[in-house]
Amino acid sequence: MKKLAEKASILVEALPYIRNFYGKTFVIKYGGAAQTDEVLKSSFAQDIVLLNYIGIHTVVVHGGGPKISRTMEQMGKKPTFIHGQRVTDRETMDIVEMVLAGIINKEIVNLINSHGGKAVGLSGKDGGLIKAKKKLIKKFSPDSQTEEIIDPGLVGDVEEIDPSILHTLKEKNFIPVIAPVGYDREGNTLNINADYVASAIAGALRAEKLILLTDVEGIMDEKGNLISSIRASKAEKLIDRVIKGGMIPKVQACISALKQGTSKTYIIDGRVEHALLLEIFTKEGIGTEIVL
Repeated sequence: MKKLAEKASILVEALPYIRNFYGKTFVIKYGGAAQTDEVLKSSFAQDIVLLNYIGIHTVVVHGGGPKISRTMEQMGKKPTFIHGQRVTDRETMDIVEMVLAGIINKEIVNLINSHGGKAVGLSGKDGGLIKAKKKLIKKFSPDSQTEEIIDPGLVGDVEEIDPSILHTLKEKNFIPVIAPVGYDREGNTLNINADYVASAIAGALRAEKLILLTDVEGIMDEKGNLISSIRASKAEKLIDRVIKGGMIPKVQACISALKQGTSKTYIIDGRVEHALLLEIFTKEGIGTEIVL
């Protein structure tokens, strides 16, 4: 009876959150261990399906860098990076699109559907969803004491989001699963950072929440302790001091989404089973909340 009572208390704790979030939209960036570990993959899909069954509209944006690199190597092409950005020639772009919009996207769609959801796979090219512009990397040269411009190839930044197709899918209660591939004004296909795509989509939809699943607990302070909540203005000041490496684009993505109208953003540990439910439906939550 005690265990049954504990289960009931969990449901009661979740009730006000279910009531508050009913009909709202959450954008979720899916990546890291949660995208490769079989147990975590299953718990993620269950979380997504549950959220939709209780009236929360979810939009999933996924990455897939490690699988792209493995596929490139299998095809005899060595991955090359500049400042963490994949150098993408036309042959590499074909591989990127095949892996992201084909293999990985359909795996996630099938995973969600196998748990009772209604997922639909998209890339940013579908319905004109993601219009992009070519990305150029600025690098300071100590030799010339000037800033150099580096061209990483078919790599883009989000220029504009047209959420029309997402609104249509929402009306029919489908779950969009989006590969971070866009197109530019000349019709070129561009590879885009998935964190920035999730941020731009959250902003365009005025989402209630943007949640980024990562392989770390969240943002840590100077002593290595988890920061449970932080204002965007303070987070910006911590970039390059405490916030470094791969965490920088995630924090920047959260701040950008907030400035575009997203209510709250989160960086959470996707290595924890049912991380989404723990963040959304418990008072303590997990990971780091970033707010304006």
